[in-house]
This record gives sequence, structure tokens and C-alpha cells, in this order.
Amino acid sequence: MKTILEFPSVRGIQAGREYYVSMCPLGHVPKIFTFTDEALEPELRAQRQLNKGRVPEIVRYLVENPASYVFSAITASIDGDATFTPHPGDDHHGVLRVNLNDSRIILNDGQHRRAAIASALVESPALADETIAVVLFHDRGLERCQQMFADLNRYGVRPSRSLSVLYDHRDDQALVAKLVIGQVDGLNGLVEMEKSSLSPRSKALVTLSALYTATAALLQDVDLDGVDARATTAAGFWEHVAGQFPQWTQVREGELSSGQLRETHIHAHGVALHALGRVGNTLLRRGESFAALNGLNGLDWRREASDWDGRAVVANRMTKSHQAVLLTAAAIKTRLGVPLSAEEQMFETALARENA
Repeated sequence: MKTILEFPSVRGIQAGREYYVSMCPLGHVPKIFTFTDEALEPELRAQRQLNKGRVPEIVRYLVENPASYVFSAITASIDGDATFTPHPGDDHHGVLRVNLNDSRIILNDGQHRRAAIASALVESPALADETIAVVLFHDRGLERCQQMFADLNRYGVRPSRSLSVLYDHRDDQALVAKLVIGQVDGLNGLVEMEKSSLSPRSKALVTLSALYTATAALLQDVDLDGVDARATTAAGFWEHVAGQFPQWTQVREGELSSGQLRETHIHAHGVALHALGRVGNTLLRRGESFAALNGLNGLDWRREASDWDGRAVVANRMTKSHQAVLLTAAAIKTRLGVPLSAEEQMFETALARENA
């Protein structure tokens, strides 16, 4: 006996070929849509291997945001028998019937969403009745499926990290970073909100993504209740920091270009902001005031200064690796009389050994 799967669909045309757009209950997604064999060589598959490390994050997103999650359409190819029957008098709307006895519906795009849906349904069965949009193509063989995968991913561009932070209203750290910008006069007009890198002619001094990272380091494991309290504390810190760098004011007032300052001083770079966040974190966790930061303007922040060689500057180039952040933080802390963390001390000892 034939097992027929019916998709109420809208029929469209792309490149002279029919395709179909339908809706599928989430509860049916793991049963209907399959992968090609992951054990096959890449040239024999129609898609990338499933990265299982990505799935728990997507599951958490689904389960924790049941009233606001958004999933884009998944795209699949029907490998086998399928027939579209239009409604009377309407060539575009109808029913797509797939014979499951001799057909498979293989995902071209959306395998991680499919795996996440399967796991999320275990934690939240109520999701089963919700739907996801599905775009279905009639399979033209492995070569066509592989080309579809390449085409679907050809022009996908991941948004910049700054733009992701700007548009994220769920992440408390993103909310804090954006609140800080509005509360710190010293950062007014100096933050690039969209891009995660700065051109030499940019009027901005720091990126939102760099401020986000540095502020997260500042507040890590600090016991403050709520976004507003965390933002107020962070704003106080960054206002204090900005007050130590008169060049920031010069950039804001147009007396000095951001590019010129970034070319000559490290405190206009993300690695230094992140390191400063670590300094502030130590002060907060020790219950100390930000008065220790008053010594910042006494440091030599020029890129050629020996204090930063092998730390923020390696082979005459700025670097923002984890090691660079820790070593830069260690140098600042040492000058300000702030204790080093165990990890910072480990890297500091290793650097001293290298330079001996």
C-alpha cells in the first residue's frame, strides 16, 4: 500500500523549474526530512556534515524563547515520485503529493535546524504543533543537489558582530553595552555601531563589538542585580577610563582623527579595551573604587613603547589574541598596583622566561 504525504503548497518557477512552498509542523520535521549519509565522502554527499556542537545552542534558543523565536525556511529536494495537483481554477495553489514508499525528502539547507527541532521537541513537546516554512524542489540527481547547496550558501554573509550586538535584545550583555554608550559622555560619537573593524578614515574610535567584549570582561562574576545596575556600574568605569585619555576628547571634537590615534597609541584598540575591562573586573571583585585608574594617563600608551612589545604589539603589529589581552592586562595592573589573576601571572612568567 502506498504511503502518500500531502503538502498544501504554492507553486512557483525559478530558472524554468517548478518549486513548491509549504508549511510543516515542527513535530513532523524529524520524521519527514532526512540527511544524506554522513559517512559518505564529501563528493558523494549533497550537503556538509552535521556539526553537532552547534545543535545545543539552537535547542536552547528554541526552548528559552517559545514566544519570540524565529526560524527561516528550510530547503529540501524530493528524491522520487511527487505530483502537484492544482486547485480548480488556480494554477499556483494546490497539493503536492509525495509517495514515501519510493521517495526521500533530503535537506539541502537546514540540517542543523532539523537536528535542533528534534532535540527541542523532547524538552518542549508543545512545539510540535508550530510550523516552519519549507521550500521543496523535485530532485534532479546528486549533481543538481550539490549545486543547489553551493548556490544557497554562495552569497550568505554573516552580519558583523557589532550589528549582531546592536540588534540583539535578548542578550543582557548586549543590552548593557548599548546602555553604556548612552550614559558615558566620554564615548559620545566614538562608537561604531555597525561594523566590527574601523577604516583609517572612520570617525569612530571603538566598535560596539569591542566595547561589548570589554564590558563583559569588566562585569564577569560581579554580583550586580539586573541590567540597569550592571550598566550603571560599567558606565562609571568607562567614564573614568575615558577621562584618563585626553586624546579621546580630541577625536570626539575633531582635533585629532581616529586613524591617527589608532596608528600611534594602543588604548584606541580592542585589545587594550579588553585588558582594561579585566583591570576593572579585579577592582570590582575586590570591592575597590576606580581611583586606581587615575594612574592610567601616566602610562606610555604609544605603540612603540617597550611595555607593549610582545603583548599588544607582536612583530610591530597589533594583536588581539587571548594571550595578548592577558599580557596587556598584566602590564597595566602591574603599573597600577593591581593584583594579577593566576592566568595572567602564568602568561607573565612565561613571557619573562622567553625574554630572559
